[in-house]
Amino acid sequence: MATVITLDPVTRLEGHLRVEVAIENNQVVEARTTGTLFRGFESILTGRDPWDGPQITQRICGVCPIPHAQAAVLAMEQAAGHIIPNNARIMRNLVLGANFVQSHLLHFYHLAVLDYLAGPTMPPWQPQWNVDFRIDPGQTEVLVGHYVQALSMTRRAHEMGALFGGRMPIAAAHIPGGFTTTPTADQIAQFKAHCSELLAFIQDVYIPDVEVLSKVYEDYFTIGKGYRNLLAFGAFELSADGTKKLFRQGRVVRGRKLATRVLTSAITEKVTRSWYDDSTNNLNPAAGATVPVHPKADAYSWLKAPRYAGEPHEVGPLARMIVNGLYRYSVSVMDRHLARAIEAYHVAQEMLRWVDQIAVGQSPYTNYVTPANATGIGLTEAPRGALGHWLQISGGKIAHYQIVTPTCWNASPRDDLDKPGPIEQALVGTPVADPSQPVEVLRVVHSFDPCMSCAVHVMKPRAHSFVSMYVPEKSSP
Repeated sequence: MATVITLDPVTRLEGHLRVEVAIENNQVVEARTTGTLFRGFESILTGRDPWDGPQITQRICGVCPIPHAQAAVLAMEQAAGHIIPNNARIMRNLVLGANFVQSHLLHFYHLAVLDYLAGPTMPPWQPQWNVDFRIDPGQTEVLVGHYVQALSMTRRAHEMGALFGGRMPIAAAHIPGGFTTTPTADQIAQFKAHCSELLAFIQDVYIPDVEVLSKVYEDYFTIGKGYRNLLAFGAFELSADGTKKLFRQGRVVRGRKLATRVLTSAITEKVTRSWYDDSTNNLNPAAGATVPVHPKADAYSWLKAPRYAGEPHEVGPLARMIVNGLYRYSVSVMDRHLARAIEAYHVAQEMLRWVDQIAVGQSPYTNYVTPANATGIGLTEAPRGALGHWLQISGGKIAHYQIVTPTCWNASPRDDLDKPGPIEQALVGTPVADPSQPVEVLRVVHSFDPCMSCAVHVMKPRAHSFVSMYVPEKSSP
Protein backbone atom coordinates (compact mmCIF):
# COMPACT_ATOMS: atom_id res chain seq x y z
CA MET A 1 0.00 0.00 0.00
CA ALA A 2 1.48 3.31 -1.08
CA THR A 3 1.93 6.20 1.33
CA VAL A 4 0.77 9.47 -0.25
CA ILE A 5 2.58 12.64 0.80
CA THR A 6 1.53 16.15 -0.16
CA LEU A 7 3.86 19.15 -0.04
CA ASP A 8 1.71 22.28 -0.29
CA PRO A 9 3.09 24.79 -0.81
CA VAL A 10 6.56 23.80 -1.91
CA THR A 11 8.74 26.53 -0.44
CA ARG A 12 11.84 28.30 -1.74
CA LEU A 13 10.62 28.76 -5.27
CA GLU A 14 8.77 31.53 -7.09
CA GLY A 15 4.99 31.15 -6.92
CA HIS A 16 2.58 28.43 -5.78
CA LEU A 17 3.38 24.74 -6.34
CA ARG A 18 1.83 21.64 -4.82
CA VAL A 19 3.55 18.26 -5.14
CA GLU A 20 1.93 14.94 -4.32
CA VAL A 21 3.97 11.74 -4.33
CA ALA A 22 3.07 8.11 -3.71
CA ILE A 23 5.80 6.14 -1.89
CA GLU A 24 6.23 2.39 -1.76
CA ASN A 25 9.19 0.66 -0.11
CA ASN A 26 10.81 4.08 0.49
CA GLN A 27 10.71 5.03 -3.18
CA VAL A 28 8.51 7.39 -5.17
CA VAL A 29 6.32 5.40 -7.57
CA GLU A 30 4.06 8.21 -8.81
CA ALA A 31 4.04 12.01 -8.64
CA ARG A 32 1.73 14.91 -9.47
CA THR A 33 2.71 18.57 -9.68
CA THR A 34 -0.01 21.20 -9.38
CA GLY A 35 0.12 24.87 -10.21
CA THR A 36 -2.39 26.24 -7.71
CA LEU A 37 -2.68 29.82 -8.95
CA PHE A 38 -4.61 31.02 -12.00
CA ARG A 39 -3.62 34.30 -13.59
CA GLY A 40 -4.55 35.58 -17.06
CA PHE A 41 -1.92 37.72 -18.72
CA GLU A 42 -2.77 36.45 -22.17
CA SER A 43 -6.35 37.62 -21.73
CA ILE A 44 -5.18 40.93 -20.26
CA LEU A 45 -3.16 41.64 -23.41
CA THR A 46 -5.99 41.02 -25.87
CA GLY A 47 -7.25 44.28 -27.38
CA ARG A 48 -4.29 46.33 -26.25
CA ASP A 49 -1.64 48.17 -28.22
CA PRO A 50 1.18 45.73 -29.07
CA TRP A 51 3.64 48.22 -27.52
CA ASP A 52 2.15 47.31 -24.13
CA GLY A 53 3.42 43.73 -24.49
CA PRO A 54 7.04 44.18 -23.40
CA GLN A 55 6.00 46.02 -20.24
CA ILE A 56 2.94 44.02 -19.21
CA THR A 57 4.51 40.59 -19.76
CA GLN A 58 7.46 41.51 -17.54
CA ARG A 59 4.95 41.69 -14.67
CA ILE A 60 4.46 37.94 -15.03
CA CYS A 61 7.60 37.43 -12.95
CA GLY A 62 9.85 39.76 -10.96
CA VAL A 63 12.63 37.16 -10.86
CA CYS A 64 13.06 36.79 -14.62
CA PRO A 65 11.23 39.72 -16.28
CA ILE A 66 13.85 40.39 -18.96
CA PRO A 67 13.22 37.23 -21.04
CA HIS A 68 9.55 38.22 -21.30
CA ALA A 69 10.50 41.69 -22.54
CA GLN A 70 12.90 40.06 -24.99
CA ALA A 71 10.35 37.56 -26.30
CA ALA A 72 7.70 40.29 -26.64
CA VAL A 73 9.87 42.62 -28.71
CA LEU A 74 11.17 39.74 -30.83
CA ALA A 75 7.59 38.76 -31.67
CA MET A 76 6.75 42.34 -32.63
CA GLU A 77 9.87 42.72 -34.73
CA GLN A 78 9.28 39.45 -36.54
CA ALA A 79 5.71 40.59 -37.27
CA ALA A 80 7.04 43.77 -38.89
CA GLY A 81 10.18 42.29 -40.46
CA HIS A 82 12.22 44.81 -38.47
CA ILE A 83 15.97 44.52 -37.77
CA ILE A 84 17.38 46.44 -34.81
CA PRO A 85 20.73 48.31 -34.54
CA ASN A 86 23.78 46.55 -33.11
CA ASN A 87 23.83 48.72 -29.98
CA ALA A 88 20.30 47.58 -29.16
CA ARG A 89 21.16 43.92 -29.75
CA ILE A 90 24.24 44.15 -27.53
CA MET A 91 22.50 45.98 -24.69
CA ARG A 92 19.59 43.54 -24.78
CA ASN A 93 22.12 40.71 -24.42
CA LEU A 94 23.83 42.46 -21.51
CA VAL A 95 20.61 43.05 -19.58
CA LEU A 96 19.45 39.49 -20.27
CA GLY A 97 22.85 38.12 -19.25
CA ALA A 98 22.79 40.07 -15.97
CA ASN A 99 19.34 38.59 -15.28
CA PHE A 100 20.69 35.07 -16.00
CA VAL A 101 23.60 35.42 -13.59
CA GLN A 102 21.46 37.01 -10.87
CA SER A 103 18.88 34.23 -11.14
CA HIS A 104 21.44 31.40 -11.09
CA LEU A 105 23.18 32.75 -7.97
CA LEU A 106 19.83 33.33 -6.28
CA HIS A 107 18.74 29.79 -7.08
CA PHE A 108 21.77 27.96 -5.74
CA TYR A 109 22.50 29.96 -2.59
CA HIS A 110 19.06 31.12 -1.49
CA LEU A 111 16.67 28.47 -2.82
CA ALA A 112 18.42 25.14 -3.37
CA VAL A 113 21.51 24.68 -1.18
CA LEU A 114 19.44 24.92 2.01
CA ASP A 115 18.12 21.44 1.19
CA TYR A 116 21.61 20.12 1.98
CA LEU A 117 22.80 22.30 4.90
CA ALA A 118 22.26 22.16 8.65
CA GLY A 119 22.50 25.94 8.88
CA PRO A 120 22.30 28.24 11.91
CA THR A 121 19.36 27.79 14.28
CA MET A 122 17.61 30.91 13.03
CA PRO A 123 15.57 31.97 9.98
CA PRO A 124 15.92 31.55 7.03
CA TRP A 125 17.66 28.28 7.85
CA GLN A 126 15.08 27.23 10.42
CA PRO A 127 12.67 25.56 10.66
CA GLN A 128 13.88 22.71 8.47
CA TRP A 129 13.87 18.93 8.31
CA ASN A 130 16.80 17.48 10.21
CA VAL A 131 17.67 14.70 7.80
CA ASP A 132 20.55 13.62 5.52
CA PHE A 133 22.96 16.49 6.21
CA ARG A 134 26.37 15.18 5.12
CA ILE A 135 28.47 18.36 4.81
CA ASP A 136 30.82 18.77 7.76
CA PRO A 137 30.41 21.76 10.15
CA GLY A 138 33.47 23.59 8.81
CA GLN A 139 32.32 23.45 5.17
CA THR A 140 28.78 24.29 6.26
CA GLU A 141 30.05 27.49 7.88
CA VAL A 142 31.83 28.39 4.65
CA LEU A 143 28.68 27.83 2.58
CA VAL A 144 26.57 29.90 4.97
CA GLY A 145 29.10 32.70 4.59
CA HIS A 146 28.80 32.41 0.81
CA TYR A 147 25.00 32.53 1.15
CA VAL A 148 25.39 35.98 2.72
CA GLN A 149 28.03 37.06 0.19
CA ALA A 150 25.75 35.97 -2.66
CA LEU A 151 23.13 38.48 -1.50
CA SER A 152 25.54 41.27 -2.46
CA MET A 153 26.41 39.54 -5.73
CA THR A 154 22.78 39.21 -6.82
CA ARG A 155 22.31 42.91 -6.02
CA ARG A 156 25.35 43.67 -8.17
CA ALA A 157 23.83 41.74 -11.08
CA HIS A 158 20.61 43.76 -10.75
CA GLU A 159 22.67 46.96 -10.78
CA MET A 160 24.28 45.79 -14.03
CA GLY A 161 20.90 45.23 -15.63
CA ALA A 162 19.64 48.61 -14.44
CA LEU A 163 22.61 50.44 -15.98
CA PHE A 164 21.26 49.82 -19.49
CA GLY A 165 17.71 48.62 -18.74
CA GLY A 166 16.80 51.67 -16.66
CA ARG A 167 15.77 49.69 -13.58
CA MET A 168 15.61 46.15 -12.24
CA PRO A 169 13.48 44.21 -11.84
CA ILE A 170 11.10 45.17 -14.69
CA ALA A 171 13.35 47.03 -17.13
CA ALA A 172 12.07 50.06 -19.02
CA ALA A 173 14.34 50.06 -22.09
CA HIS A 174 12.96 47.22 -24.24
CA ILE A 175 10.87 48.59 -27.10
CA PRO A 176 10.16 47.29 -30.59
CA GLY A 177 12.77 48.76 -32.89
CA GLY A 178 15.59 48.64 -30.37
CA PHE A 179 16.38 50.06 -26.96
CA THR A 180 15.77 53.39 -25.23
CA THR A 181 19.22 53.74 -23.65
CA THR A 182 21.94 55.64 -25.51
CA PRO A 183 25.09 54.16 -23.95
CA THR A 184 27.78 56.28 -22.31
CA ALA A 185 31.42 55.52 -21.51
CA ASP A 186 30.61 55.77 -17.79
CA GLN A 187 27.88 53.12 -18.04
CA ILE A 188 30.22 50.81 -19.91
CA ALA A 189 32.97 51.25 -17.30
CA GLN A 190 30.56 50.57 -14.43
CA PHE A 191 29.15 47.49 -16.15
CA LYS A 192 32.62 46.07 -16.77
CA ALA A 193 33.65 46.62 -13.15
CA HIS A 194 30.53 44.92 -11.80
CA CYS A 195 30.79 42.05 -14.29
CA SER A 196 34.44 41.42 -13.45
CA GLU A 197 33.50 41.18 -9.77
CA LEU A 198 30.71 38.74 -10.57
CA LEU A 199 32.92 36.61 -12.81
CA ALA A 200 35.48 36.31 -10.02
CA PHE A 201 32.74 35.22 -7.58
CA ILE A 202 31.46 32.62 -10.05
CA GLN A 203 34.96 31.23 -10.67
CA ASP A 204 36.27 31.34 -7.10
CA VAL A 205 33.14 30.67 -5.05
CA TYR A 206 30.05 29.50 -6.93
CA ILE A 207 31.55 26.76 -9.12
CA PRO A 208 33.75 25.35 -6.30
CA ASP A 209 30.73 25.30 -3.96
CA VAL A 210 28.65 23.33 -6.48
CA GLU A 211 31.57 20.93 -6.94
CA VAL A 212 31.77 20.38 -3.16
CA LEU A 213 28.05 19.64 -3.07
CA SER A 214 28.30 17.24 -6.01
CA LYS A 215 31.10 15.26 -4.37
CA VAL A 216 29.35 14.93 -1.00
CA TYR A 217 26.01 14.06 -2.60
CA GLU A 218 27.39 11.99 -5.48
CA ASP A 219 24.35 9.70 -5.43
CA TYR A 220 22.27 12.61 -6.79
CA PHE A 221 23.92 12.04 -10.17
CA THR A 222 21.59 9.02 -10.39
CA ILE A 223 18.46 10.69 -8.97
CA GLY A 224 15.98 12.85 -10.85
CA LYS A 225 16.78 11.68 -14.38
CA GLY A 226 13.33 11.84 -15.93
CA TYR A 227 12.85 11.34 -19.67
CA ARG A 228 16.22 12.76 -20.79
CA ASN A 229 14.31 14.73 -23.45
CA LEU A 230 15.78 18.24 -23.62
CA LEU A 231 14.71 21.33 -25.57
CA ALA A 232 16.36 24.72 -26.14
CA PHE A 233 15.07 27.69 -28.19
CA GLY A 234 18.41 29.53 -28.17
CA ALA A 235 19.35 32.97 -26.84
CA PHE A 236 21.77 35.91 -26.97
CA GLU A 237 21.70 37.08 -30.59
CA LEU A 238 25.14 37.58 -32.15
CA SER A 239 23.90 38.84 -35.52
CA ALA A 240 21.53 41.64 -36.52
CA ASP A 241 19.00 39.24 -38.03
CA GLY A 242 19.11 36.91 -34.99
CA THR A 243 20.18 33.85 -36.97
CA LYS A 244 23.43 33.45 -34.99
CA LYS A 245 23.20 33.02 -31.25
CA LEU A 246 25.54 32.32 -28.33
CA PHE A 247 23.27 29.42 -27.30
CA ARG A 248 21.73 27.75 -30.33
CA GLN A 249 18.47 25.88 -30.66
CA GLY A 250 18.32 22.13 -30.34
CA ARG A 251 16.81 18.95 -28.94
CA VAL A 252 17.92 15.85 -27.13
CA VAL A 253 15.58 12.85 -27.16
CA ARG A 254 16.22 10.02 -24.71
CA GLY A 255 19.78 11.23 -24.34
CA ARG A 256 20.54 11.50 -28.07
CA LYS A 257 21.09 14.85 -29.83
CA LEU A 258 18.86 15.58 -32.81
CA ALA A 259 18.80 18.32 -35.48
CA THR A 260 19.39 21.81 -34.17
CA ARG A 261 16.37 23.43 -35.82
CA VAL A 262 13.30 23.80 -33.60
CA LEU A 263 9.97 23.78 -35.45
CA THR A 264 7.37 25.91 -33.70
CA SER A 265 4.69 23.98 -35.61
CA ALA A 266 5.64 20.88 -33.56
CA ILE A 267 4.68 22.58 -30.26
CA THR A 268 1.23 21.89 -28.80
CA GLU A 269 -0.39 22.47 -25.42
CA LYS A 270 -2.45 19.72 -23.81
CA VAL A 271 -5.17 20.62 -21.29
CA THR A 272 -6.84 17.26 -20.52
CA ARG A 273 -5.52 17.37 -16.94
CA SER A 274 -5.53 21.18 -16.68
CA TRP A 275 -8.35 23.46 -15.57
CA TYR A 276 -9.01 24.75 -19.09
CA ASP A 277 -11.71 24.06 -21.64
CA ASP A 278 -11.12 20.80 -23.52
CA SER A 279 -11.89 22.55 -26.81
CA THR A 280 -8.44 24.15 -26.49
CA ASN A 281 -6.63 20.81 -26.15
CA ASN A 282 -3.65 19.93 -28.32
CA LEU A 283 -3.48 23.30 -30.08
CA ASN A 284 -0.37 25.06 -31.29
CA PRO A 285 0.12 28.30 -29.30
CA ALA A 286 -0.56 30.30 -32.47
CA ALA A 287 -4.14 28.99 -32.32
CA GLY A 288 -4.34 28.36 -28.56
CA ALA A 289 -6.67 29.99 -26.05
CA THR A 290 -6.81 30.49 -22.29
CA VAL A 291 -10.35 29.47 -21.26
CA PRO A 292 -10.44 28.47 -17.57
CA VAL A 293 -12.81 25.74 -16.40
CA HIS A 294 -12.86 24.91 -12.69
CA PRO A 295 -13.79 22.44 -11.37
CA LYS A 296 -13.12 19.90 -14.10
CA ALA A 297 -13.05 16.12 -13.91
CA ASP A 298 -9.55 14.56 -13.82
CA ALA A 299 -7.84 17.97 -13.94
CA TYR A 300 -5.41 18.94 -11.21
CA SER A 301 -3.34 21.95 -12.33
CA TRP A 302 -3.55 25.47 -13.70
CA LEU A 303 -0.52 24.66 -15.83
CA LYS A 304 -1.04 23.49 -19.36
CA ALA A 305 1.11 20.63 -20.68
CA PRO A 306 3.34 21.76 -23.57
CA ARG A 307 4.66 18.99 -25.78
CA TYR A 308 7.12 18.93 -28.69
CA ALA A 309 6.24 16.35 -31.32
CA GLY A 310 3.90 14.92 -28.70
CA GLU A 311 6.64 14.34 -26.13
CA PRO A 312 7.41 16.02 -22.76
CA HIS A 313 10.71 17.91 -22.75
CA GLU A 314 12.85 19.34 -19.98
CA VAL A 315 14.11 22.88 -20.50
CA GLY A 316 16.68 24.96 -18.62
CA PRO A 317 20.43 25.44 -18.19
CA LEU A 318 21.16 21.72 -18.47
CA ALA A 319 19.28 21.53 -21.79
CA ARG A 320 21.14 24.59 -23.13
CA MET A 321 24.56 23.36 -22.03
CA ILE A 322 24.11 19.84 -23.44
CA VAL A 323 22.59 21.06 -26.73
CA ASN A 324 25.55 23.44 -27.16
CA GLY A 325 28.22 20.89 -26.23
CA LEU A 326 29.25 22.81 -23.11
CA TYR A 327 28.28 20.03 -20.70
CA ARG A 328 28.93 16.39 -21.54
CA TYR A 329 27.52 14.45 -18.64
CA SER A 330 24.00 13.20 -17.98
CA VAL A 331 20.62 14.34 -16.66
CA SER A 332 20.08 14.35 -12.90
CA VAL A 333 19.65 16.59 -9.87
CA MET A 334 23.36 17.30 -9.56
CA ASP A 335 23.86 17.69 -13.31
CA ARG A 336 21.31 20.51 -13.26
CA HIS A 337 23.22 22.35 -10.53
CA LEU A 338 26.58 21.94 -12.26
CA ALA A 339 25.25 22.99 -15.68
CA ARG A 340 23.66 26.10 -14.13
CA ALA A 341 26.99 27.16 -12.60
CA ILE A 342 28.88 26.50 -15.84
CA GLU A 343 26.34 28.56 -17.78
CA ALA A 344 26.71 31.47 -15.34
CA TYR A 345 30.45 31.42 -16.03
CA HIS A 346 30.00 31.41 -19.82
CA VAL A 347 27.44 34.23 -19.76
CA ALA A 348 29.57 36.42 -17.48
CA GLN A 349 32.60 35.85 -19.71
CA GLU A 350 30.67 36.79 -22.83
CA MET A 351 29.22 39.91 -21.23
CA LEU A 352 32.74 41.26 -20.71
CA ARG A 353 33.34 40.82 -24.44
CA TRP A 354 29.99 42.24 -25.54
CA VAL A 355 30.23 45.41 -23.48
CA ASP A 356 33.41 46.38 -25.38
CA GLN A 357 31.48 46.13 -28.65
CA ILE A 358 29.11 48.98 -27.76
CA ALA A 359 29.50 52.13 -29.87
CA VAL A 360 29.37 55.00 -27.38
CA GLY A 361 26.74 57.61 -28.19
CA GLN A 362 25.36 55.70 -31.17
CA SER A 363 21.56 55.40 -31.37
CA PRO A 364 20.12 52.01 -30.35
CA TYR A 365 16.80 52.57 -32.11
CA THR A 366 15.35 52.63 -35.61
CA ASN A 367 11.77 53.69 -36.22
CA TYR A 368 9.30 50.85 -35.72
CA VAL A 369 5.84 50.97 -37.29
CA THR A 370 3.27 48.55 -35.91
CA PRO A 371 1.74 46.55 -38.78
CA ALA A 372 -2.03 46.71 -39.09
CA ASN A 373 -2.33 42.94 -39.45
CA ALA A 374 0.48 40.48 -38.82
CA THR A 375 1.71 37.56 -36.74
CA GLY A 376 5.00 37.08 -34.93
CA ILE A 377 6.75 34.59 -32.67
CA GLY A 378 9.38 35.54 -30.12
CA LEU A 379 11.55 32.63 -29.02
CA THR A 380 14.27 33.09 -26.41
CA GLU A 381 15.60 31.57 -23.21
CA ALA A 382 14.83 32.51 -19.63
CA PRO A 383 17.21 31.40 -16.85
CA ARG A 384 14.81 28.50 -16.27
CA GLY A 385 14.54 27.48 -19.92
CA ALA A 386 12.83 27.91 -23.28
CA LEU A 387 10.33 30.76 -23.53
CA GLY A 388 7.97 31.60 -26.40
CA HIS A 389 5.51 34.45 -27.10
CA TRP A 390 2.97 34.05 -29.92
CA LEU A 391 1.45 37.31 -31.18
CA GLN A 392 -1.34 38.14 -33.64
CA ILE A 393 -2.06 41.76 -34.54
CA SER A 394 -5.36 42.75 -36.12
CA GLY A 395 -6.37 46.34 -36.82
CA GLY A 396 -3.21 47.49 -35.05
CA LYS A 397 -4.26 45.82 -31.77
CA ILE A 398 -3.38 42.52 -30.11
CA ALA A 399 -5.96 40.00 -31.29
CA HIS A 400 -4.25 36.93 -29.85
CA TYR A 401 -1.38 36.34 -27.41
CA GLN A 402 -0.09 33.07 -26.01
CA ILE A 403 2.90 32.50 -23.75
CA VAL A 404 4.63 29.16 -23.15
CA THR A 405 7.04 29.41 -20.24
CA PRO A 406 9.88 27.17 -19.02
CA THR A 407 8.04 25.95 -15.95
CA CYS A 408 5.02 25.07 -18.09
CA TRP A 409 7.33 22.62 -19.83
CA ASN A 410 8.99 21.32 -16.66
CA ALA A 411 6.11 21.28 -14.15
CA SER A 412 3.36 20.34 -16.59
CA PRO A 413 0.70 17.84 -15.54
CA ARG A 414 -0.10 14.64 -17.37
CA ASP A 415 -1.40 14.92 -20.92
CA ASP A 416 -4.18 13.18 -22.86
CA LEU A 417 -1.95 10.10 -23.24
CA ASP A 418 -1.35 10.09 -19.45
CA LYS A 419 2.33 10.95 -19.90
CA PRO A 420 3.63 12.70 -16.76
CA GLY A 421 5.34 16.07 -16.99
CA PRO A 422 9.16 16.23 -16.70
CA ILE A 423 9.27 16.97 -12.95
CA GLU A 424 6.65 14.30 -12.29
CA GLN A 425 8.71 11.76 -14.23
CA ALA A 426 11.98 12.87 -12.61
CA LEU A 427 10.48 12.23 -9.16
CA VAL A 428 9.64 8.60 -9.97
CA GLY A 429 12.28 6.33 -8.49
CA THR A 430 13.51 8.90 -5.97
CA PRO A 431 14.52 7.17 -2.71
CA VAL A 432 12.87 8.63 0.41
CA ALA A 433 14.51 7.55 3.66
CA ASP A 434 11.91 9.12 5.96
CA PRO A 435 8.45 9.78 4.44
CA SER A 436 7.71 12.20 7.29
CA GLN A 437 10.67 14.34 6.13
CA PRO A 438 10.86 13.85 2.33
CA VAL A 439 13.77 16.18 1.69
CA GLU A 440 14.76 14.05 -1.30
CA VAL A 441 11.56 15.13 -3.07
CA LEU A 442 12.38 18.79 -2.46
CA ARG A 443 15.89 18.30 -3.85
CA VAL A 444 14.55 16.93 -7.12
CA VAL A 445 11.93 19.69 -7.49
CA HIS A 446 14.34 22.50 -6.57
CA SER A 447 16.91 21.28 -9.11
CA PHE A 448 14.52 22.49 -11.86
CA ASP A 449 14.25 25.97 -10.27
CA PRO A 450 10.47 26.21 -10.85
CA CYS A 451 8.84 29.61 -11.39
CA MET A 452 5.11 29.10 -10.95
CA SER A 453 4.01 32.70 -11.56
CA CYS A 454 5.45 32.44 -15.05
CA ALA A 455 3.82 29.09 -15.60
CA VAL A 456 0.22 29.66 -14.55
CA HIS A 457 -0.21 32.98 -16.24
CA VAL A 458 -5.42 37.67 -11.95
CA MET A 459 -8.47 36.15 -10.93
CA LYS A 460 -11.87 37.67 -11.61
CA PRO A 461 -13.92 38.01 -8.45
CA ARG A 462 -17.45 36.69 -8.91
CA ALA A 463 -20.12 38.69 -7.10
CA HIS A 464 -17.74 39.86 -4.40
CA SER A 465 -14.58 41.90 -3.96
CA PHE A 466 -11.35 40.60 -2.54
CA VAL A 467 -9.98 43.86 -1.10
CA SER A 468 -11.50 47.33 -0.81
CA MET A 469 -9.18 50.30 -0.45
CA TYR A 470 -9.84 54.02 -0.10
CA VAL A 471 -7.34 56.11 -2.05
CA PRO A 472 -7.83 59.86 -1.42
CA GLU A 473 -7.53 62.20 -4.37
CA LYS A 474 -4.28 64.10 -4.51
CA SER A 475 -4.89 67.68 -3.45
CA SER A 476 -3.69 70.59 -5.57
CA PRO A 477 -0.43 72.21 -4.46
